[in-house]
Amino acid sequence: MKTYSPKPEDANHEWFIVDATDKILGRLATEITTRLRGKHKPEFAPHMDMGDFVVVINAEKIKVTGKKMDAKKYYKHTNHPGGLKEKSLRQMLDIKPENVITAAVKGMLPKNKLAAQQLKKLKVYAGSEHPHAAQAPKPLDF
Repeated sequence: MKTYSPKPEDANHEWFIVDATDKILGRLATEITTRLRGKHKPEFAPHMDMGDFVVVINAEKIKVTGKKMDAKKYYKHTNHPGGLKEKSLRQMLDIKPENVITAAVKGMLPKNKLAAQQLKKLKVYAGSEHPHAAQAPKPLDF
């Protein structure tokens, strides 16, 4: 019996839309990551991009458990001495809520070139409006 290896032309990329209202951040990110990688498909191959496009709306309305709203920190460095900056999850949701979901999904993807390609298929929007109506995304409920 031969091992099945999919070809790039066999990839069927669908579009899905997810409403993040009142969803837990980590649990939402795991489901999105599964869709982006294509692990839900029977023809999944870890070395190929078999996943789907995911559009996330209402990113500003996500929920977290416990005291994570103030205790969870996001760090960046300016590459200058003493340039470490930190922001809490509450501040990030006020400034740019799209980055919260993107960072959570990015951390769950494998650390390789394929992950960058898969992350480009994630479209996150703070409000309920999105410019991908022409792709007719199917609603995805978790």
